[in-house]
Amino acid sequence: MALGFLLFRSAPLFALSVRQRRRVLVADLISTAVFPLAITGATAIVPDVTMRLPGADALGPWIVLAYNGLFAAALLLAGATADRSARTRFFVAGNLVVAVTGVLSALAPDLLSLVALRAVAGVGAAMCAAGGSSMLLAVYPPEERRRVYGYAGAVLGSSLALGPVVAQVLMAAGGWPLVFLAPATVAAIAALATLGLPGLRSPEVPDGFDLAGAVLFGVTIAAAVTALGLGSGAPWWGPAVLVLVAVAGAVGLVRVERRAADPAIPVDLLRIPAYRAYALATGAFMGMLVVGLTALPQLGAAQRMGSGEAAVMLSLLTVPSTVLPLLAVRLARRGARALVTATLFACTVTALVLQVTDHPAALLAAAGVVGVCLGLTEGVPDGQALKYVPYQRGGAGAALFSTARMSLETLTLAAATGVMAALGPASGMAVAGAMCLVAGVVVHRTVPSRDT
Repeated sequence: MALGFLLFRSAPLFALSVRQRRRVLVADLISTAVFPLAITGATAIVPDVTMRLPGADALGPWIVLAYNGLFAAALLLAGATADRSARTRFFVAGNLVVAVTGVLSALAPDLLSLVALRAVAGVGAAMCAAGGSSMLLAVYPPEERRRVYGYAGAVLGSSLALGPVVAQVLMAAGGWPLVFLAPATVAAIAALATLGLPGLRSPEVPDGFDLAGAVLFGVTIAAAVTALGLGSGAPWWGPAVLVLVAVAGAVGLVRVERRAADPAIPVDLLRIPAYRAYALATGAFMGMLVVGLTALPQLGAAQRMGSGEAAVMLSLLTVPSTVLPLLAVRLARRGARALVTATLFACTVTALVLQVTDHPAALLAAAGVVGVCLGLTEGVPDGQALKYVPYQRGGAGAALFSTARMSLETLTLAAATGVMAALGPASGMAVAGAMCLVAGVVVHRTVPSRDT
């Protein structure tokens, strides 16, 4: 009964024309393409920027960490704000922030200024992500969201796969400033794509807003993600302080949320088994990807490969995410739970195989299997989980889902990195495989078999 009520309440609020809905989708897809390039591009240029701009070398890693940390911190607050404002205008504002900070980053006079601009850009990216999801869930009914997020998965997967190549091409063509200018241009195009669309503001907006809870949630997540993202070269006290901040934020968050009449964290969504299970699944998939990109090139078999074979291995891991997501949408119609569960277990078995063999052919096969599993599920857990989110809370629901995915991904990579330092690169894949096994069991046991 509760599930049916939620699905009914998830019907779209704004009855736009087909053309207008497509424009909303296109604008969101253009904006979605910016995020992976903003991460991979910035990661690739850190050594060059650190060498060329004045400032302490220790600021270099914060070009990426500041962006990630502020994105995590602002995501839930951005989602709640998007739901309470004109969704389209909020989305445009986020893209303009990304565009302006991108241009200013290309002109940054020193590392400190660049890190500050990247922090602001992270807030803008959170506004884009939350505003885009809030728009989509307000105009697309539950039965169409799987298809919509299939398109989003195809764009995101393509951007993740091509991001490092595009970053290298941009650096070769115009140096590190071009790596910031390119995403800025794309963000500006996303903002222009919304011209003429209605603002999509809900007629009834709740009076209360749990600002303290949203801020504490952001501080907690940002501190935890940043602590896990700090490399081994950071002084020991850096992660320790961030962990203490995360713990203090979590304690304060629990106290605030218990007293709040309308908590910032959409607890009602967390009570839905399918929402929780698919959040765990998408975090496991992303953890497998980032650990695979880190661990596979370090395996003995990879070290014996030539440059061509190594490139093929990475292509097998990433390229399927550019071509398979739309097929995944069709397969999910026959049984999303079965598709997600089967691919999670396949990733687990693949990670187990790498523990007992060190042959180049096995490594190539493993990369191919993991790549296909990721491609066949890109966007599927998102669409399945978000069909349970009422349109009034689309931004907050999508933001919480993305936060869970990012946190699990970062936690998996941090755990795998620590284990790899002690036991070798194959053990890192075992950590990612174990996460996939847990997620597969949870999805199989908690999601209804008729979930399509």
